[in-house]
Amino acid sequence: MAKVIPRESKRITYSSEIRALKLVEFTPEQISVVNGSLLGDACLYTAWPGTSKNYTFAKMHSVKQSEYVNWVYEKLKPFTHTPPKPYAPTQSVRLRTISHATFTALVPLFYRDGKKILPSTMADIMVDRLAVAVWFMDDGNAMMRDGICAGYHLNTQSFDHAEHERLVALFEELHGIKANIEKNKGYYRISIMQRASREKFRELIQEHIIPSMRYKLGYMGDSFRTRRD
Repeated sequence: MAKVIPRESKRITYSSEIRALKLVEFTPEQISVVNGSLLGDACLYTAWPGTSKNYTFAKMHSVKQSEYVNWVYEKLKPFTHTPPKPYAPTQSVRLRTISHATFTALVPLFYRDGKKILPSTMADIMVDRLAVAVWFMDDGNAMMRDGICAGYHLNTQSFDHAEHERLVALFEELHGIKANIEKNKGYYRISIMQRASREKFRELIQEHIIPSMRYKLGYMGDSFRTRRD
């Protein structure tokens, strides 16, 4: 594995450092974070469409979720050269990496004709608890009713009905979780409401949910209340 060369004043140029970063291999943990993020709000893009240039990974979240963006930054730090930056027009924080061949290799898995799709490797991703947790931190929420957690949503509106059917089947096959396809403003999303299934889902991911995002699991401070079916 190539080693990252630290920047030292007058000893290494900026461009040579970037070239060194492009040779660094991703760890399994970093791949999990990238996969989970791409199922959620992250994107891959290139400034040179149609060329052989590599792709860059980027994600943007509300300033209220700055701690989460910083957590992702720490995980992917070997592939960045600047910390997350505020984006004032939308009160957001944006993280962007360098371009890298690993990101480029993920493009045909996650995109078709410029539209995000469910990757053919989805079964492998869904057995990865960290990847599912990152996906939930990006795109999930608890359904709260009078301070009680009644279930969970995965806001998967970018996927079509057939892709949702595949997700439902994978949740059942891989984790014994009964998920539903729910209509939402003309699109579809995943809901997990049955008591046993929502408990299995919470147990699947909660060890990887960072403290500032535990509210998405239905925690209010240190307390948690769930509906009794």
